[in-house]
Amino acid sequence: MSAAVAILVDTTRCTGCDRCVAACKKENDLGVDRPQRWKSRIDALSSTRYTTILQRPGDHFVRRFCRHCLEPACASACLVGALQKLPQGPVVYDSDRCMGCRYCMNACPYGIPRYEWEESVPHVRKCTLCYQRLAKGQLPACVEACPEKAAIFGRRDDLLVEARARLRAKPDLYLDHIYGEHEVGGTSVLYVSDIPLDFLAYQPDLGDEPLPELTWAAMQKVPPIVVGMSGLMLGVYWITKRRMQLAAEAEAADAAETAAAPEATKRDTAPTGGNTQ
Repeated sequence: MSAAVAILVDTTRCTGCDRCVAACKKENDLGVDRPQRWKSRIDALSSTRYTTILQRPGDHFVRRFCRHCLEPACASACLVGALQKLPQGPVVYDSDRCMGCRYCMNACPYGIPRYEWEESVPHVRKCTLCYQRLAKGQLPACVEACPEKAAIFGRRDDLLVEARARLRAKPDLYLDHIYGEHEVGGTSVLYVSDIPLDFLAYQPDLGDEPLPELTWAAMQKVPPIVVGMSGLMLGVYWITKRRMQLAAEAEAADAAETAAAPEATKRDTAPTGGNTQ
């Protein structure tokens, strides 16, 4: 059995109190919300909001945050290894490695990573499953804060057993599906729900195949493109610099010629001296 940890979210128990959001913001020192104005409530995550509660018709509340895929496409798309999947389960981010390409944002099937557009030196931001707390033997802040136990934490294998037990115990309440058990190779955030959760992904059926296989097929074409573009840009830079240099030399020559002209005129018109008789 795997020792990897996970979170099981039960949407039927969520009341939308937002205590998980507040706990996450406090734990990660995220400060006041700075939502992206062009995003709707359905996409309310931001660089200052790693988790959010979405309200669905019929007073259903669904928490949205990083799914911590078992084989994360974001990490596969990262050229410099700024995003990594830890053996324990969390997908973590190293800002010192990040070069700001934002390939991770395009690769994520759930549209989770956010960019600090408002910062002069921006980074990518997302939930890290509170791995700093896990290292101390503590629960993720959101799980600890939930008064309804709508989210529980434990080993992924154990949570799958718990999820199946809930589906069997109340088949009239839950959809017969554990979201995250198999999608895109499986995730470390699992859901049981009484409503479809396809809206949490970019497309209704992501399939069960890990996305890094598809991501890598595209990303391996990137180095030749980068090298080719680098060579092209270097050539443009050299030509531009050479033109500027020649223009500067011509301007300097013109200035020198202009400065020399009055001196020559003075010599030509100056009296030669001697006897005038």
